[in-house]
Amino acid sequence: MADTVGSGPRCVALVGPYLSGKTTLLEAMLAATGSVSRKGSIKESNTVGDASVIARKRQMSVELNIAHCQFMDEDWTILDCPGSIEFSQDGRNALMAADIAVVVVEPDAGKAMAVSPTLKFLADRGIPHVLFINKMDNPASSPEDTITALQAVSDAPLVLRHVPIRDGDATTGYVDLISQRAYQYKEGEPSTVVEVPAELADAQTMARQELLESLADFNDDLLEKLLEDVVPDEKDIYRQLIENLAADNIVPVMIGAGEIQSGVFRLWKSLRHDAPSAAQTAERRGFEATGDPVVQVFKTTQARSGKLSHVRVWSGELRDSMQLGGERVGGLFKMFGHDQTKVDGANAGDVVALGRLEDVKTGDVLTLSGRGEGGDPWDGPLPPVYAVAVEVDRRDDEVKLSAALAKLVEEDPSCSVDHNVDTHELVLHGQGEIHLTVAAEQLAEKYNVAVSTRRPSVPYKETIRKQIQQHARHKKQSGGHGQFGDVHIEIGPRPRGDGFEFSNRVVGGSVPRQYIPSVETGVRKYLDRGPLGFQVVDIAVCLFDGQHHAVDSSDMAFQTAAQAAMREGMPQCNPVLLEPVCKVEIDSPSEHTSKVNQIVSGRRGQLLGFDAKEGWSGWDTVHANLPQSEMSDLIIELRSLTQGTGTFRYAFDHLQELGGREAETVISQRQEAQAA
Repeated sequence: MADTVGSGPRCVALVGPYLSGKTTLLEAMLAATGSVSRKGSIKESNTVGDASVIARKRQMSVELNIAHCQFMDEDWTILDCPGSIEFSQDGRNALMAADIAVVVVEPDAGKAMAVSPTLKFLADRGIPHVLFINKMDNPASSPEDTITALQAVSDAPLVLRHVPIRDGDATTGYVDLISQRAYQYKEGEPSTVVEVPAELADAQTMARQELLESLADFNDDLLEKLLEDVVPDEKDIYRQLIENLAADNIVPVMIGAGEIQSGVFRLWKSLRHDAPSAAQTAERRGFEATGDPVVQVFKTTQARSGKLSHVRVWSGELRDSMQLGGERVGGLFKMFGHDQTKVDGANAGDVVALGRLEDVKTGDVLTLSGRGEGGDPWDGPLPPVYAVAVEVDRRDDEVKLSAALAKLVEEDPSCSVDHNVDTHELVLHGQGEIHLTVAAEQLAEKYNVAVSTRRPSVPYKETIRKQIQQHARHKKQSGGHGQFGDVHIEIGPRPRGDGFEFSNRVVGGSVPRQYIPSVETGVRKYLDRGPLGFQVVDIAVCLFDGQHHAVDSSDMAFQTAAQAAMREGMPQCNPVLLEPVCKVEIDSPSEHTSKVNQIVSGRRGQLLGFDAKEGWSGWDTVHANLPQSEMSDLIIELRSLTQGTGTFRYAFDHLQELGGREAETVISQRQEAQAA
């Protein structure tokens, strides 16, 4: 095999769809290095990854797992990324720190589409990656069909490295297409070299030729040798493979089974020889080798000891207590699941956690002189597609909730929080139902703040269709000065979106000038809750007459009179309910576009058309207007339809009238809530 490419510590990210077996593969890789004496099991809740209480209770990855280890005396950090699309922010951030990614997939062609967003993310950023077809111990496995399906969603050509050896339905080993050696799996041990089965000779020859032709697409010398039927030198083939992998021109494909540790040692050997060095990755990411410390934060966590900023060191040497990014480092740690080991320092290529950098956030580039210097742009957080309203179970926790939510968002930038001024709710936004359920569990588990969640209220509004004039008088005598205010107002509709307008046509001082602002204040106070129970918008109110008393009139009296005039007049103005409508862009594979259209139509939406999604072969973007009330569970239906790949972006667009049974139901529910 070719000489090792990497020098210094390297970092590999394990990515892939939910249930593809990444955490099991992590355990197998750690066992192969001797980092664990016994391979853990997800069912037994004793794996290095998924060590949190919530992950083990749910038996699924809900956060990034980091494990430092050594393979053949070389330092490696493995980043085990969550597979669920709802927790993909951690994976996207981790990939920006990795030298290479192992995309773990099942040998099932029907699940290939679920890998599409991950492969696209890697291709767009030029991140070298290999495919590892896992669970080859499954008798129903079909790597050939899987590769064909995956090639349809991969921008780069897939290059098969191994041909499986089968004994009946079982995969018992493989033939390496470069070395042309055959290996037989031995559970829990490295594979042993065996004779290439005679029945595989033709398939091996054909597959090897396809591998060479794929490499020859990027090298004229190799192409010329193939055309002249010259057998390329094995070292030259390895060199071509390594160069094209680093350039993200090809995607090597390997096979194995993490559960029984088949093909894991061979995966390690391939990573050791083929993965780019940290220096190469730093150059790809745009970090210059200055010799001074340069690190980038790719994950923030809150540990028992305080805040930890997980970084990849791109340049220089780190030491505890040094100034970095304007703050003093409060400890350097290497991670092994939830265990952390304090270290004296770190060098270029290392992945370490820095303690107590309170003002540092995920994505920050830290240097001796400050932050934000060098490197290619860091992707912003994923746009929210699901939301819940949050309330504390114990009123005493209201103050603690704000601090806990701030830490939650710091750990997971794909969460965000806002206070809806229309509905007076604290709303937590995220990537799906499970994502925000886990977030609520983390508030209780990590920060001791128990919360309840529910669907957020829709900020309905109301307006009027008819113009009327209304008179109201507020008169009260109770000893001493009384209260007197008398107003004549005109209430009328305005065009949609024009908001509220107040004016006056008072002549002759019937309402003294100093009281006119009080009339406007009274009108505005009423607008918070109209006759249907919602905020009133798009109306004009004009004060055109009234009366006053030299002694008993006051600001409060005219405010009260104005509110009474609105309260008595508004029901006569033919009030109507308005619902917010959002402009939505829905992305999905083209084969599902017609069903996406049906989803929109079934949710009272207005289809505006669709386009091919820019830069995505075989994907469409559907444009639509959709009532906000119909969007709360849109992502659930969309993902169910598209193997978890569909997503959308949205923004408020306009208010539109809502009538019929839908309006009656909304108004009735509002009245019941206000009466409660």
